[in-house]
Amino acid sequence: MGQLAELRDLQPGDAGWVIARHAVHYAADEGYDSSFEALVAEILAGFLRQHNPARERGWIAWGSDQRLGSIFCVQDPEAGPEVAKLRLFLVEPQARGSGLAQHMLETCMAFARSAGYRQMRLWTHQSHVAAGRIYRRNGFDLVEETAAEAFGQQVIDQIWQRDL
Repeated sequence: MGQLAELRDLQPGDAGWVIARHAVHYAADEGYDSSFEALVAEILAGFLRQHNPARERGWIAWGSDQRLGSIFCVQDPEAGPEVAKLRLFLVEPQARGSGLAQHMLETCMAFARSAGYRQMRLWTHQSHVAAGRIYRRNGFDLVEETAAEAFGQQVIDQIWQRDL
């Protein structure tokens, strides 16, 4: 991939790309049905309509004249004003192993700290092994696992968190 991609704020067309890429990757890799695409679309629509720019932000990784990933920091509505939620973290296959995911995660956590959050949480699935490795390497602890049925699959939901 060459040099590290730049992280930029969302621009017109980026939300549609985030929705499409999540849907395509998770259908191919995990067998998720269209309800996952609907969830991603709902998350993005809510972000675009009502996010607080001082406390919430989304980035697109851009390099080689293409989008290479996404990551979002939002307030966790269930946990209160001191807890950030990491959302929609995706790195395209051609950019994996390049250090981009680490750069994106560090940028997101730095923003969360500067926005006044004291903790960051995220939700993922046990099957996302590579993601779990990067979270653990960056000080996140796995605090909850629950068997569930989601997106047409049997999954193990995971909640990870770390202090900022």
